[in-house]
Amino acid sequence: MSHITAANPFERDARAVNARDHHGVNPGEIAIGVIIGRTAEFFDFFVFAIASVLVFPQRVFPFVDPVTGTLYSFAIFALAFIARPFGTWLFMTIDRNFGKGVKLTIAIFLLGTSTVIVAFLPAYDQIGSAAIWLLAIFRIGQGMALGGTWDGLASLLAMNAPEHQRGWYAMIPQLGAPLGMMIASGLFAFFLGFLPTADFLSWGWQFPFFCAFAINVVALFARLRIVVTPEYVRQFENRELQASRVRRTVREHGRTIVIGAFTPLASFAMFHMVTVFPLSWVYLFTQQSSTRFLLIEVIGGIVGVIAIVLSGVISDRIGRRNLLMALAFLIAIFSGFAPQLLDGGESGELIFMVVGFALLGVSFGQCSGAVASNFPRAFRYTGSALVSDLAWLFGAGFAPFVALLLADYFGLIAAGLYLLSGAVCTLVALLVYNRLEVSEA
Repeated sequence: MSHITAANPFERDARAVNARDHHGVNPGEIAIGVIIGRTAEFFDFFVFAIASVLVFPQRVFPFVDPVTGTLYSFAIFALAFIARPFGTWLFMTIDRNFGKGVKLTIAIFLLGTSTVIVAFLPAYDQIGSAAIWLLAIFRIGQGMALGGTWDGLASLLAMNAPEHQRGWYAMIPQLGAPLGMMIASGLFAFFLGFLPTADFLSWGWQFPFFCAFAINVVALFARLRIVVTPEYVRQFENRELQASRVRRTVREHGRTIVIGAFTPLASFAMFHMVTVFPLSWVYLFTQQSSTRFLLIEVIGGIVGVIAIVLSGVISDRIGRRNLLMALAFLIAIFSGFAPQLLDGGESGELIFMVVGFALLGVSFGQCSGAVASNFPRAFRYTGSALVSDLAWLFGAGFAPFVALLLADYFGLIAAGLYLLSGAVCTLVALLVYNRLEVSEA
């Protein structure tokens, strides 16, 4: 266990804080660390996503029309989701050999650096196609880093949850998504709203990226504050949070990983249908203000936070899988109305966002742990990371690209069908999982 105690400067500072706290870290502090960490990750995620609509098509792909430029940007956006499983493999190796503190420090600094450096990316008019390659490299760096930011804190939180409050504790990590989106959308709305377009495209867009490094440093310390505690190390020693080998985990529990990856597809398809895709639709196909829509996204994020909290209460009453199945049905129904609402002017857009975020929040709040408990203890840490990676890849990685491509060729109704397909995948995965449980009982 010597690799666990090897401390970098950030770990030593975290240990010094813990040394002054004779009572250790309680579940409330774990929850704060989880929320801060997830918020930082999703902030980096949404900063890049919003820039893929408002900035990159004009700065990196000015040689094509705006729709094609946005599709190219979304293709680069998807690279992070492809790279993320490879990042998990790399950083799990670092975890086993050097400990979680070293792994998290490297991963979060890579994430922050890969995000911040985008702000210094020269335009296509300055360096030609090198701008495209550099943007792709930076995005791959983000994806690799996201694979390494899996810290097990959500699992630690679940392990410390009372039996009758598992849904409540499961929703806590999910709060980072709407919070990160709200901060990113608010920053872009501020600079886009108060600067002339030329100034925004010249330098104003850079500031949200600059914020990423500071936010990630705060997140790193918040996580290390928990990782170096005796409670965390004890769970590690009991193999609850120990990194197993990726190849062995896939070989022995591949079926659980696949089912787990497809279970949240309704949530993840909805995730982009109410965040990245509608911004691109409004920006490209309407005359409405992008600043206004970014502010609507902030409102939607508030609704999402409330809905995620409610998901914990509802899940503890009716069960997580029952909740996910009910929400998959509701999302399937919503997919039939979504195109008309999004194309229904300002009032239709507002209804689309509020209802969409409400459904997303309740579903997303419980989608992460639907099958993770079925991994044996020795494989739960790595298995849960792989499930998360593959779920984001299949359910979200290509969603903005596919939805915009379909909407451009066939209209918004095609985007609604894409959302329906995610709901169907979730229903099928849950039914298969329930049947397997019955057959194994």
